[in-house]
Amino acid sequence: MSNFPIKLSLRIDWSEMDLFGHVNNVAYFKYIQASRVNYWEISGLAASFSETKIGPILLSTSCQFIKPLHYPGNIVVAASIPFIKNTSFGIHHQVLNEKGEIAAEAHDVIVTFDFNKNEKAPVSDVFRQAAERIEGRKF
Repeated sequence: MSNFPIKLSLRIDWSEMDLFGHVNNVAYFKYIQASRVNYWEISGLAASFSETKIGPILLSTSCQFIKPLHYPGNIVVAASIPFIKNTSFGIHHQVLNEKGEIAAEAHDVIVTFDFNKNEKAPVSDVFRQAAERIEGRKF
């Protein structure tokens, strides 16, 4: 988990359980969304959107379910950016159970979008620099 600089602790809610007694797959996507938005907030991307109306839009997401989660419990969702391109970037998430074991891994592709012009926009230098500071490396 050392390659995942952003960590979000969440409590498993009873309502996230399914008929089979484990956390439903839809809940994992809620955890991943919370992690994604958390990264945007920490990096300043969410605040920048408020000013410019240029911000992130989810292009794709995928999740591999590795171990079941159960109520009651707590998880940590760890996030890292594996790449930044001209108009897009990725976020890699790990959902960790209370033992620190990987329960799921997810991969997002995010596009920077200009909501004023209704078109893709370049990833801002401000976000790129924030991600480099958070990740401890250059893109």
